[in-house]
Amino acid sequence: MGDLTPPERLERPGRPALAFRHRPGAGPTILFLPGYASDMAGTKAVALDAWAARHGRAMLRFDYAGCGDSAGRFEDETLASWRDDALAMIDRTTGPLILVGSSMGGWIALLAALARPERIAGLVGLAAAPDFTDWGYDAADKARIIAEGRIARPSDYGAPLVTTRGFFEAGQKLRLLDSVIAIDCPVRLVQGQDDPDVPWQIALDLAARLRSSEVRTILVKNGDHRLSRPQDLSLIEATVAELTGD
Repeated sequence: MGDLTPPERLERPGRPALAFRHRPGAGPTILFLPGYASDMAGTKAVALDAWAARHGRAMLRFDYAGCGDSAGRFEDETLASWRDDALAMIDRTTGPLILVGSSMGGWIALLAALARPERIAGLVGLAAAPDFTDWGYDAADKARIIAEGRIARPSDYGAPLVTTRGFFEAGQKLRLLDSVIAIDCPVRLVQGQDDPDVPWQIALDLAARLRSSEVRTILVKNGDHRLSRPQDLSLIEATVAELTGD
């Protein structure tokens, strides 16, 4: 069943209002960061919120500008602006947080942890996709994005996925996998080995680049990109529970 009450809204001067749902509870607050063109009503976000409710844990989920119930237009946004949306949500909270980022949300979680290191108690990447503007497009698609300003590619998850020049260029400037990633909190990376969108080797490369000495990579042999099967959701819940002490 979906949410029956309307979300709260974070109003921001000069930027689209962000829709969010905050569940009070014991900290650290779990902040869910959706993937590209996804939102806080996705299977993993809702399942984790239900887990938080059962365990009395604080949980915050939201929609990036131009996505879900938030204001704005999808094609006007970039990786940098969505990172800033995540920072706006972090800054409206107090106390430590555990960031849980799915796909692109994993990239944004890393960028947010770099920007607010003192706030982050742990980070969970679910098929995390840092630098996907670099490895996720072939040379022909990259050339089309620059020349035409946008491309639309078929998606197994719904409508064709649009990538704009603004998003692509912001992503290229925010790449992380070419040097040490100065994050020191505990990190867990959950990655399906049958993921058609994020090669599982990305998780290993990311783990090697993270400065933290508390990094674990969990490979799911038959896992896909969604990681939304019952056994995947149970694994995600157990992974978050380890970081919260439940």
